[in-house]
Amino acid sequence: MNKFYSKKTFLSLLLVALFWSTFFNGCKKTDSNTGTSTSAPPDLTTKVSSSISGFITDENNAAVTNATVQFGTATLTTDKYGYFEVKNVDVIKDAATVTVTKAGYFKGIKTYIAEAGKSAFFRIKLIPKTTAGTINSGAGGTVRLTNGLSVTLPVNAVVNATSNAAYTGTINLAVYWINPASAELPSVMPGDLRGINTAGNMQLLTTYGMAAVELTGSGGELLQMATGKTATLSFPIPTALSSSAPASIPLWYFDEAKGLWQQEGSATKSGNNYIGEVSHFSFWNCDVPQDLVQFNCTIADTNGQPISQVFVKISRVNDPSSAGYGYTDSSGYVAGPVPKNSQLLLEVFSSTYCSTPLYSQTFTTANTSISLGTIKISSTILKATVTGTATTCANLPIPTGFIIVKAGFECFRYPILNGAFNFNIVLCSSPSNISIVAEDVLNLQQSNVAAYSLKVGNNTIGNIQACGVSPQEHLTYTINGTPYSFFKLPDSIRTYITGVPNRYFVECISSSINSYNNMELFFEGGNMSVGSQQALVAFRGLQISANQVINTPIWVKITEYGSIGQFVAGNFAGVITETTPGNPSFNVTCNFRIKRIF
Repeated sequence: MNKFYSKKTFLSLLLVALFWSTFFNGCKKTDSNTGTSTSAPPDLTTKVSSSISGFITDENNAAVTNATVQFGTATLTTDKYGYFEVKNVDVIKDAATVTVTKAGYFKGIKTYIAEAGKSAFFRIKLIPKTTAGTINSGAGGTVRLTNGLSVTLPVNAVVNATSNAAYTGTINLAVYWINPASAELPSVMPGDLRGINTAGNMQLLTTYGMAAVELTGSGGELLQMATGKTATLSFPIPTALSSSAPASIPLWYFDEAKGLWQQEGSATKSGNNYIGEVSHFSFWNCDVPQDLVQFNCTIADTNGQPISQVFVKISRVNDPSSAGYGYTDSSGYVAGPVPKNSQLLLEVFSSTYCSTPLYSQTFTTANTSISLGTIKISSTILKATVTGTATTCANLPIPTGFIIVKAGFECFRYPILNGAFNFNIVLCSSPSNISIVAEDVLNLQQSNVAAYSLKVGNNTIGNIQACGVSPQEHLTYTINGTPYSFFKLPDSIRTYITGVPNRYFVECISSSINSYNNMELFFEGGNMSVGSQQALVAFRGLQISANQVINTPIWVKITEYGSIGQFVAGNFAGVITETTPGNPSFNVTCNFRIKRIF
C-alpha cells in the first residue's frame, strides 16, 4: 500500500460520511458550526443523532471479523469483511466515539465531531496486544522494545485494577509504540488528536509519539499502578522529528470515557528519547498543543457532481508529514478542526493507497471557521462508473443487496436495488484491478469472488449471480403470517452466554430502521448436534412482549453446528401466548444462522 502522509500528525481526524448515504444537499455554509472553536472548553453534554460505518483490519491488513463495535448505546459486530454500520444513535456532538474490541488486540478507538443528520466513515487498524516482557513485582525492572520504547516499574508498585489489592508475582507487559512518523498513524492511533489541557480547554495536538501499555497478572487479571506510585515511560523520537522536538513536552493520556486526550504531566528530552513519569496506564502521548478552528469543503467534478469516498489530506505548507485526513461523503463534503493562523495545503487523493494527488491547493486560516466551498476537480480525474445487474439463484433480480469491492487493501460497499447496481469509484491508475462480491440479503446467498479490470469512464460488467455461497448470520421469522428479518448486513446479530449454562441468547438490532428495533431469542444449548432438538425458552421483540408463556413446548431443530467461531443454524415453529390482558396468541416460525461463541 502506498501511503502519502507520515511523521508528526497535528490535524484532527476530519468528519466524513458514507459514500452510499443520501443525507447531504450541495454546498455548505461558509461558517461551520461544528464542534468547539479555538481555546474553549469542550461541550461534552450536547448530543446529536449520528450514523457510522467502517472497515476494521488487523496488523496484516486482513479483515477483522466478529469484532465488537460500541457506538453510543448501540453494540454490533463486524462481518467477514470487517465491515460495520449503525444508524441514528445519539452521541456526544463534540466527541462522538466509536470503540472496537477484539481479543488479542488493544482497543481501536476513533473520535469525531458529529453533525446532525450526517454519517461518519472510518478505517481502523487494530494493534496486536502481545506480551513484550515480564517484571517481577518484588524486584521491579524495565521492559524495552527494539524500537526504543521502554517501561520501568518500581518495586511493589502495582495493584489489581478491579479490587485495588496489592499484587505480587509476575507482571506481564503488553507494550506497543505508535510511531508518529508512520504512514499508519491515522488508522491505529486512538481518538483524533484533540485533547483537553490542564485549563480545561480543547486543543489540537502535534504528536511526537504514543505508547499503548497494559499490565496483567499471572492469572490474566488486569493490573494498574498503585496510588502514589509512578512508572517511567521512555518514548523514542524519530530522527525526522528530532530537530523540531522541544526540550520539554506535555504528556497526555487517552480518556476513553470522553474520547479525548487529557493532559497530565510532562516528559523531558534526553538524547533521542522523551522520558516522563505516569501514574496509570492506558494510551500515552507526547504532544505540543495549539488552538484550532473549524474547516469544511465539498469536492465535486467540473459538472458539479459530488465525488464521494475520496481521501482528503491537509498539511502545513512545506511540511507534508504533518497531516490530517478524512473521506468525503456522498455529497463530497468533508469537515473538521485545523490549526488556526496557519498556511495549509489541501490535497485530494483517489484513496489511501494512491500516491499522486488528483488536486491540491493552499489556503490560510485565521481565528474563525473557514470553508473553501465547492472545489471542482477536472473531469480528467480517474473516475470509473461501474454498472451491472445481480440475480438470485432463480435468476430473478435481487431486490435488496450489496456489492463489496476490494481495491488494493481497502474494501468499499455499494447498494444493489431491484437487481441493478451503479456506482462511481476513483481509481489510482487506469486500468485498475479490483475484486467484486454480490450479496443477496433476502435469500441469504452471495456470489463467488470475481476479478475485474476497471478503466476510466463507463464499465459494464454484466450480470453477477449471488448463488452458492451462504452469507454470514441471519434471523428470519413470521408472526401470524407476517414476515420479518434481520441480516448481518446491515443489522447487528449478537450471541451471548447467559447465566444459565448452555443457554443461547441471540439479540438482533436493526440499523436499517432504528437502533432500538430489536428482538431476542433464547433456547437451550445442551448436547447440541446436527439433527438434535433444543427447547425454546423465549422469543420476544416489538411484536411479542417479554410477558409470555409457551404452553406447548416448542423445539428448535438444529440443522448446522460448527466449531466455536463457526455457525449454529436451526428453525422452529409453534405458538407463544402473552400473559397480558386478553392473552393474545402468536403463531411463530423462525429460521436462523448465528456464530457460536461456546
